[in-house]
Amino acid sequence: MASPTGQRITKQRVAVSDALQALPDFVSAQEMHRYLVDGDNKVSLATTYRILTQLADDGLVDTVRREDGETVYRRCEVEAHHHHLVCTRCGRAVEIETPAVEELVSRAAEAHGYTSVRHTMEIFGLCPACTAELA
Repeated sequence: MASPTGQRITKQRVAVSDALQALPDFVSAQEMHRYLVDGDNKVSLATTYRILTQLADDGLVDTVRREDGETVYRRCEVEAHHHHLVCTRCGRAVEIETPAVEELVSRAAEAHGYTSVRHTMEIFGLCPACTAELA
C-alpha cells in the first residue's frame, strides 16, 4: 500500500507519523528514534532519518534548523506557508504568519527577475515560560 504521495506505508512510517502527532514540539531524528525505541518500535536510526526526510519532502512536516545546525521536525497544524518562533531553551515553537515578509520576498524576487521562489524563516529567542524561569 502507498501513501497519497506514493511512499510505501510501513509499520515504521506509521510509528513515526503517530509519534509526530503525539509530540508537541520539534524533535531531531535522534530524539524521534529514542522516542520510538522507548515505545517498543523496532526502527533503525537510518530509517527514522529517511522517513522524516520523506515526510518533509512531501510537505507533511515542517523542518527547522536549530541554532546549532541540527534539523528538527514537527507536524504543523497550519497548512499554509508560515514561519516559526523557536525557543532556544526548551524548543517550544509557535507558528506565525508574516505577510510583510511574504511581500518583501515577492518584491525582492521580482526586482531581480527570479521566479519559482521559496523561502524559510525561523526566529529564535526565549519563550515567555523560559523568560520567567530565568528572571
